[in-house]
Amino acid sequence: MALQKHSEVQGSLFGVLDSPLHGKVRGEQSIMDFPLFSLAKRPQMDPMTFKMEGVQIELKPSANGIATMWDKEVLIYVLSLMCQHLAKTGEVINVFTFNAHDFFRATGVARPSKRDYDRFIEALGRLQGTQIRTNIKTGTIGTKGFFSWFAEAQAMTRAMPNGGEQLMPVRVQICDWLVRAVSRDSRIYDYHHDYFRLGSIERRLYELAHCYSREESAEVSLEILAAKIGSTAPLRALKMQLKKIAAEDRLPDYSIVIREIVPDAPTLDKIGRKTSKTETIVIMKPREKPCDVRFSITQ
Repeated sequence: MALQKHSEVQGSLFGVLDSPLHGKVRGEQSIMDFPLFSLAKRPQMDPMTFKMEGVQIELKPSANGIATMWDKEVLIYVLSLMCQHLAKTGEVINVFTFNAHDFFRATGVARPSKRDYDRFIEALGRLQGTQIRTNIKTGTIGTKGFFSWFAEAQAMTRAMPNGGEQLMPVRVQICDWLVRAVSRDSRIYDYHHDYFRLGSIERRLYELAHCYSREESAEVSLEILAAKIGSTAPLRALKMQLKKIAAEDRLPDYSIVIREIVPDAPTLDKIGRKTSKTETIVIMKPREKPCDVRFSITQ
């Protein structure tokens, strides 16, 4: 399918809105599987890297930090608009104009406050400013050098008679890497509406379960899970968080089980002493399905 610039479709910048979103909120597999966003709410100014099974990812911050899991909500919403337009018309477009209010509706914010709108504007800036370099191919095409989630992001305001400002419709341009992922690879998954009520680590667990445990259980070691989540916390602290998440059992559609595996035979440490160090395994399983593990996520 040929890519059509949205200016050809809508005629003017704010002539036609692509919102509201009528279908489900949807995401693409690559942005669900890999740690492409910061877990922290505070600005993360240090670069992030990920290397596993030949996949390499490097994230460089903007002046306001690396795009976060909460900023990702905006990207998910725009990708949902793209999927909706593609399904309806068969046309692939990369520029979308929408109302922030509809974004809040779709992500479960009933009465957005001024702070919600401020955070929305900050999210646009980080999504446009974060630099990504990866060897992950989309549509069989690789990308050399860095790109941003949004090649362009404009949020215009209008002066009000009372001296305040009104946010006008927002215009964003999705990067070519994601356009190919949606239009050519077509690995699109629906998000449960309760996803937006989860914390950052819970969101990553849900996304990984959505990639690997839709029909059967999957297990992963704590060390590999930490890398896939994008956690920089000590493993002991992460394990405590995972145990709390397992006990609260709030993940939509999936649950997790933490198991400690004791090796059958002692192993040797660095100086030759025998040790029986346990291994922490996290099992992700779809609800109402047995917990027998069908496969493992390995490094």
